[in-house]
Amino acid sequence: MERVRIGIIGCGKISSIYFKNCKAFSSALEVVACADLNVARAQASAEEHGISKAYSVEELLADPDIDLVINLTIPAAHSSVCIQALEAGKHVYVEKPLAVTREEGQEILAAAKRKGLLVGSAPDTFLGGGIQTCIKLIQDGWIGTPVAASAFMIGKGHEHWHPDPEFYYALGGGPMFDMGPYYLTALVALLGPIQRVTGSAKISYPERTITSEPKFGSKINVETPTHIAGVLDFHSGAIGTIITSFDAFGGSQLPRIEIYGSEGTLSVPDPNTFGGPVSVRRHDAKEFSEIPLTHGYADNSRGLGVLDMAFAIRNGRMNRANGDLAYHILEAMHGFHDASKEGKHYIMQSSCEKPKPMPGNLVKGILD
Repeated sequence: MERVRIGIIGCGKISSIYFKNCKAFSSALEVVACADLNVARAQASAEEHGISKAYSVEELLADPDIDLVINLTIPAAHSSVCIQALEAGKHVYVEKPLAVTREEGQEILAAAKRKGLLVGSAPDTFLGGGIQTCIKLIQDGWIGTPVAASAFMIGKGHEHWHPDPEFYYALGGGPMFDMGPYYLTALVALLGPIQRVTGSAKISYPERTITSEPKFGSKINVETPTHIAGVLDFHSGAIGTIITSFDAFGGSQLPRIEIYGSEGTLSVPDPNTFGGPVSVRRHDAKEFSEIPLTHGYADNSRGLGVLDMAFAIRNGRMNRANGDLAYHILEAMHGFHDASKEGKHYIMQSSCEKPKPMPGNLVKGILD
């Protein structure tokens, strides 16, 4: 297959794994350029990862040799950079969330449709061996008919470890927009699209103190809810519950995700990872049993969604971690906040197709 030529915009902390894995997927991907608002940082990344071109953002978007842009900017810039890339005639894959607001997300999808281009978005962890094994177990009837699910992402905030934690407490941040995409995308991959949501959300601590370097002692004014408890009704009939929180300073022992079915319970691995463990307890069993993974890509395979997108571009199909899925998740996250403010269910206006399962026994770097 002719390789898809990649330009990466945003050379911050998350970019390293994309550079590494795009190189590992070199049968289908070729990173030809990178860019950052700080051109010196782009140059440093280019040297470190053997990339020939270090650009300003404008220069990268103008390069005709680039087919697809990976947008790794902060959430507030996701929409503007995605739309600029699409208007420049390039497919775009963006880190989560798709955008900060629903209106921005809709603008991205409209621009892609108008230009005849694909949009992809993280997370792509649901394409890994762990969750793909869970999807197969459900399809094969191991837990019968799924009737309910629970998801928990509970911990303390990023000011304890991140060097620049401020944006996690601004609009588009918080535990729902930071980590919710992993959990909600996994639930949609397992159970299908969401019909309605409701929930309660609050700002527990209006001010946070940074205890990480280099900003130790600085204060953050919190602008977005930091503890959200939600309920989801899926079109399939299953009911889900989710808690995302930056307010549990003592941590939690709750499971990441469990799916409850008519014949048993499925324990789903951390959706922020690609691997296991996966375990099942059937209705007639005394305890959970770990299930060997049925699919590959169980290591840190961030960028797998980009690889899938490359095959989609070359073979004329829809990519799995696509814009419709990402927008559906974005709308649901806003729906929890809206439901809390208004004291009622939020009815989802969007839907999406349940992502097509990954094939088993894949050769690394080859998806079709």
